[in-house]
Amino acid sequence: MSIIPDNTLIQQYLSGNNEAFETLLTRYKQRIYSFIYSKVKDRELTDDIFQDTFIKVIITLKKGSYNDDGRFLSWAMRISHNLIVDHFRRKQRMPKYESHDAEKDVFYLISEPSQNIEDMLVNSQIKEDLNSLILELPENQHEVLRMRLYQDMSFKEIAERTNVSINTSLGRMRYGLINLRKLIEERNLTMTQ
Repeated sequence: MSIIPDNTLIQQYLSGNNEAFETLLTRYKQRIYSFIYSKVKDRELTDDIFQDTFIKVIITLKKGSYNDDGRFLSWAMRISHNLIVDHFRRKQRMPKYESHDAEKDVFYLISEPSQNIEDMLVNSQIKEDLNSLILELPENQHEVLRMRLYQDMSFKEIAERTNVSINTSLGRMRYGLINLRKLIEERNLTMTQ
């Protein structure tokens, strides 16, 4: 059985086939949910942002505003990323109550971060672009890069986890990085601040 392309599922959904959207959601929910959780580290907040992401996806699709460039996952990830950034911006502006110090005003504002908001957003965008590109790599390369970069696993641990030799793990990492560089060049992305 062949896998139905994302753009076909989107067209089917827009033509009234709700099961097509369910297929799309099932296809990417784990990756998007894991991405959100890796940023917010809170299950309840992850659930909320995940739900908001797909509400926004549905609204955009129904409006006809989605530009079908064959990158549904990258687009959905960018929506979730923007919602995460919005959450942290709101949280930063929220008043904070300091119960242990009666002298402080109830509307005491959270102190400024050491990095300005523009730097934080640029760094966050670079990480988001990198995450999206890694997801486009072949599964075995994506897996090794994720384990090495995000889980800080040794090549020995990666080899054991994936049931391959250390040399195979190293090779997958090497090819993953080569392919990542090609994607960065093809898309003309800047990975530095």
